[in-house]
Parts: sequence; structure tokens; C-alpha cells
Amino acid sequence: MKILEANAGALTNFEVLDFLRAKGASKDPTRVIAKVAQSEYKVYDYLVDTAAADQTRESINEFLTSIKRHDLAKAEVLNILNTRPAAEVELFPIIESCEGRFPDEEVTEIVELVTRTLPPPPSMKEEEITKGDEETATLKNENDEVIEDPMDTR
Repeated sequence: MKILEANAGALTNFEVLDFLRAKGASKDPTRVIAKVAQSEYKVYDYLVDTAAADQTRESINEFLTSIKRHDLAKAEVLNILNTRPAAEVELFPIIESCEGRFPDEEVTEIVELVTRTLPPPPSMKEEEITKGDEETATLKNENDEVIEDPMDTR
């Protein structure tokens, strides 16, 4: 891999992860084979647990093509790619003046576009995320007595 133009723009987490993989970074427990600095391994370890781990160039290009019709700044698109918001509420801190710039339907459309084109992060695949789990949670005390969740209003 050769750098053609230094500081040409911001990189997505996928591009950084791809660069580190090309350099030889992996989950190798010894980490002595590759020519990767310790700090780069720390970045690699972080990125493999984010949405970037399962993204592909094709999925990113599809997302970038589809998102053009929404009037978003480059930094907003970059943050959406890096964080992969799965709900409308997660877009509000990413998009400046989101409430004033976009109607609710368009915010929902952006989230649907993200969930359709970008794969979920590894942490979302492992966990079964179901709505209402908080309401049905129970707590156990030291005596193994089951205590109903005090926040449950059933």
C-alpha cells in the first residue's frame, strides 16, 4: 500500500482497519510476526469490535451513493459510517441541528438506509437485543431470593 497524497482527508474506521490488516495486524496472540507497533495493535483491537470490522468497500460505496440525496456534511457522513446508528435517537448527536434540518420521516429514512446497507457491529450480533428486556429483568440478592425489578410497573 502506497500513500499517494498525505492528509487528503479524514479516514473511516474501516479504512484504518483495512490499512492495519494490510500491515499484518491480526488477533495473533504473540504479535511478534507482523511489523505493527504496539500502539497500532491497540487501535486494531479497538476497531475489530466496532462496526468497521464487518464493513466492506461495497457496502460503504452503496451507503455513500444512497446518502447523497440527504444534505449531510462530510463529517456527518463519516461519523454515521463509523458509529452505524441503529435508531433515530443516535443520529441527533451526529447531525448538527437535526431536528431543524430534517423532518422525522427523513431521519427514519436515514436510519433505515444505515441498517439496510451497513452490517451491524460484532457486539450487536452476539447479543440478542430485544426491546423490553429492562422491564422483565429480575434481580437476585445474596440469599438467592428473586426480587422483582422495582422499575417494573406490571
